Formats: sequence, C-alpha cells, structure tokens
Amino acid sequence: MDPAPKFIVDNNVGRLAKWLRVLGFDTLFINPIADEDLLEIARREGRIIVTKDTAFLRRREVMDGRLKVVFVRSNDRLGQLREVIAALNLPVADRWFSRCLACNAPLKPVAKAEVAHEVPPYVYATQNGFQRCPGCGRVYWPGTHWERMRAELKTVMAGAE
Repeated sequence: MDPAPKFIVDNNVGRLAKWLRVLGFDTLFINPIADEDLLEIARREGRIIVTKDTAFLRRREVMDGRLKVVFVRSNDRLGQLREVIAALNLPVADRWFSRCLACNAPLKPVAKAEVAHEVPPYVYATQNGFQRCPGCGRVYWPGTHWERMRAELKTVMAGAE
C-alpha cells in the first residue's frame, strides 16, 4: 500500500490546510512563504503542492513530473477539498481527526485525568476520549464541533464520488 500523500498548501488556498488535516493528511501551511521556499520544501519532503496559482503548472519540474501539483479552481474550502480528493483519488475514511488542526502534528491519546484542568468542566464530565498534540499542547475531544465537521465532510465525500 502506498504511503499517504503529504501536502504543502499555497497561501492562496490556506484555509484548505485545516480540512486536509481533519482528514488526517500531513499538510504544511506556512504564511507567508515565497514560491521558491515552497518548492524547496516540496522537493525535499516529497510533498504535493496544492494551489490556485497557474504559474506552478508551468514550472519545468512540474511539467516533467518531478514535482506534483494539484491545481484547484474552486473558491471555497470544501469545494477545493473535493477537487483534491477527486484529483488524487484519496482514501479518506480511516484517519479523520488524527492530526492537530493548528500545527499539523499527529495527535496522541491522553488519559482523561491528565486533561482535567485543561478542558471545560462540562467537557470533562461528558467526554471520555481525549487527544493531545505533542507539538503545541492543544487538547482535542469528539464534541459537537467534530459532528459539524463530520457532516460537512460527508457532503464533500458525496460530491467527490
């Protein structure tokens, strides 16, 4: 089985980074970043560039296949996500909510007792599954925000088929 693709998202589609991370894909977003720096990171780390900038499509290393670019046309983040999924035929069912939405690090399960003083009392009383980002320390749990995101993603998936 091929390893999951890794992405670097251009500034012109920055909001898309969060949604690729929601699906569990390693997605860099650095703002600001010069095109040459973005290209260097893509080369060095084997990342797929996601952009609305047609100039990337005209670069020799893209035209000859050394670098992969997904060009998106949609102006809204979920439409862009649908385009990326369709362009790469991405498997999207098994890694949802496994990366930090803020810094991209893989989340780690954490014991409920360890987050007692870090989450609101109601959340602590009603939730049992918590994850922490080892990069930035944020704590995640499957609350109502996850359900809203899941509903949006199901709409995206239906449109990507």
